[in-house]
Amino acid sequence: MLGLTIAATPLISVTPAKAATPKKGGTFRQALTGGATSDSLDPAKLFANHSINLTSQVSNCLVEIDHNFKPIPELAESWDSSPDAKIWTFKLRKGVEFHNSKTMTSEDVIFSINHHRGKDTKSAAKPLLKGIKDIKADGKHVVVVELTDGNADFPFIMGDYHLPVYPSGTSGKDWEKGIGTGGYILEAWEPGVRAYAKRNPNYWKKGRAHFDAVETLAITDVNARTNALKTNRLDAIDRAEVKTIHLMKRMPNINVTAVTGTMHYTIPMMMDQKPYSDPNVRLALKLAVDREAMVKKILKGYGEVGNDHPISSVNRYHAGSLEQRKYDPDKAKFYMKKAGMLDHTFNLHASDAAFSGAVDAAVVYQENAKKAGIKINVVREPNDGYWKNVWTKKEWCFCYWSGRPTEDLMFSIAYAIGAPWNDTHWANEKFNKLLKEARAELDSAKRNQMYVEMQSLCRDDGGTVVPMFNQIVEAHSKKLAHGPVSAHREMDGQKNAERWWFA
Repeated sequence: MLGLTIAATPLISVTPAKAATPKKGGTFRQALTGGATSDSLDPAKLFANHSINLTSQVSNCLVEIDHNFKPIPELAESWDSSPDAKIWTFKLRKGVEFHNSKTMTSEDVIFSINHHRGKDTKSAAKPLLKGIKDIKADGKHVVVVELTDGNADFPFIMGDYHLPVYPSGTSGKDWEKGIGTGGYILEAWEPGVRAYAKRNPNYWKKGRAHFDAVETLAITDVNARTNALKTNRLDAIDRAEVKTIHLMKRMPNINVTAVTGTMHYTIPMMMDQKPYSDPNVRLALKLAVDREAMVKKILKGYGEVGNDHPISSVNRYHAGSLEQRKYDPDKAKFYMKKAGMLDHTFNLHASDAAFSGAVDAAVVYQENAKKAGIKINVVREPNDGYWKNVWTKKEWCFCYWSGRPTEDLMFSIAYAIGAPWNDTHWANEKFNKLLKEARAELDSAKRNQMYVEMQSLCRDDGGTVVPMFNQIVEAHSKKLAHGPVSAHREMDGQKNAERWWFA
């Protein structure tokens, strides 16, 4: 076939400062936020950091997203497409074994993709795969995917964390065994509490998975995570507390990393519920938040202001020319008065389970809005069960997103009509038309124009307040070594257990 082609490339690179040969050994102990007893390793149900990171330990996708936000081969050793990007052919690595000693074939890949395509599935990956017209095997080591429309970014989809490859026929409780092809074999799994995995002695990737074992704890409380790291009970934590990060930097045995990526904080309002169905109310609330103050007070400068759309400055088609929305109490009051809602009290549901500092951010928002005559009541929700009982359930609340490496992926999973994580229930026909057209457009300049317009539509019509993009701020023991840290997702693209080692 002619068209877009990617061949196998090296699977690990390191900076000169970390160029020493990785060492094998040791038990790596980490604590991550966002775990719940209802968590599952069924990839159609993946949600929180704890289970996502564990999935990356025990399994692999066809494609890996590297630290440069580029798709590189993983279980697929190469791929190519037709000139119109409608037909994609993935050549699989031969001899790769699952943890149960079964050899991976195209049958397993097709099963793993189709697991998210069923009529009744609630997988967040379903909208990413709806463009698949047909998927078939061409022998045991080739998978051919035919799309209804061209998709220049299709390899990125195959690197989404919902799409690891598992043995064909896996179902029910078998998902919780984590029988993948990954660098670690699952030994113990307590959802929302703890996971323990040992190194896979037959791992097919060379130069990866160096630890003898990995223990992953789910600890929502940032102070508990921080104290455990300080007292050497842990080797790494995610989402370090930016309020005290300056103190951690002074500690001789701790390294702090801060990288700019696609992660951002949002405050979604359900647009199919009054009064958020009124565009004047939405605009007033967007004008009533002081983004600069929030970055300074909540992120302590570790981030940048948002512009009410989810595309980061590191994304390829970021709309940098789009006018930045600023805090304007007078305009906010004007539009809220126009909506006839100045006497209304808005309930804003917040919990630090959304992100560390979310409750403080809600109070800052409350004070900002007060200057516009807008009344906000901060409803403090329990950390436990926040994602199950508040997000997508309450009319206005806090949320965080790890973001996605491409505009199409982010928009498709959270802003498209019918997307399972469309937490505002936004339904803009023009936006969805552009989403489909941009996905198939191979001309980069034209794609840029489309994505810029889509960001503008999100900003002006959508129901999501995006006050800030946060840097990924994490802390770990200086005993650890690694190559370039990816900002694709937290914890080195959630690949830290595979990419890091004890020096």
